[in-house]
Amino acid sequence: MRILLKVVITAVALWVATVLVAGVDVEGDTLGRRALTLVGVAVIFGLVNAIIKPIVKTLGCALYVLTLGLFGLVVNALLLLLTGFIAGELDLPFTVDGFWPAFAGAIVVGVVGWVLDLLVKDD
Repeated sequence: MRILLKVVITAVALWVATVLVAGVDVEGDTLGRRALTLVGVAVIFGLVNAIIKPIVKTLGCALYVLTLGLFGLVVNALLLLLTGFIAGELDLPFTVDGFWPAFAGAIVVGVVGWVLDLLVKDD
């Protein structure tokens, strides 16, 4: 149940990013199609974060320390960019148009996800 909740929170955070950030887009004929696309992209984003992020954090530990964690923003942007690429390869209509939209989108996804995690208690 917790995994489903995390997927929904991530999908909502991605939706907010598509609304606020030019260059992060989801397309679809209907609201239901866009919602399903966002859920699919949330699953991809979760898998990318679960598999690749720990490897990057381990290898780039010195950069995290040197930049006081700001390197994490770059890593999150690259992971969102990778998620957009994978979504495109899977024919999901979700696009990220470059590094700077991915950077802004990663910040929005991170902040919105954090706020929603605070609001939803996981007892």
